[in-house]
Amino acid sequence: MRCGAPSARPKAWGAAVKAKNQRLVLLVLAIAAVLGAVLLAMSAMRDRASFFYAPGDVAAKGLPLDRAVRIGGMVKQGSIRRHPDGVTIDFVVRDETSATIPVRYRGITPDLFRENSGVIAEGRFRPDGTFVASEILAKHDENYMPPELSRRGLHKTESLE
Repeated sequence: MRCGAPSARPKAWGAAVKAKNQRLVLLVLAIAAVLGAVLLAMSAMRDRASFFYAPGDVAAKGLPLDRAVRIGGMVKQGSIRRHPDGVTIDFVVRDETSATIPVRYRGITPDLFRENSGVIAEGRFRPDGTFVASEILAKHDENYMPPELSRRGLHKTESLE
C-alpha cells in the first residue's frame, strides 16, 4: 500500500467501530460512576454507623473510646439518680451477665423510661468507663398500649382462641 492511498476498508465499517467504541466508553464511564457513588455512600455510612454493645460485650472486649456507639440492656433497679438541675440523670444498664455500665444523660427522658425496663442509649464512653448518652430510647414489649388509650378505655384486647 502506498502512502495516501485510500483504505481498502469501507467507511461504514469504520463508523460502526467508532459507534461501538463510543458505547463501550459510555458503559465503562457509567460503571465507574456507579462504583464511585457506592464507595462514597459506604464511606459516609461508615463514619455515621453506631455499633450496639451490651454490658457483657463491653466487659469482654473493652471500651470503644474512638467512636459513637449504642449500648442496650435493662435499667438496673434502684439505679436512677436525678440531679438537682432537673435534666441530668445517672443510671446503670445491666444485661443477663453480671456486667453493668454507668450512664449519664442530660435531657428529657422518654415516657417509657423506668427501672427494670429496656433501654438503648447512643453516645460515647469516657476513659473512666462512664457512658455519656446523647440520646435515650426506651424499649417496650409487644403489648405496649399508649397511656391515653388505656386511660380512656379505648383499647380492648381480645383473644383469638
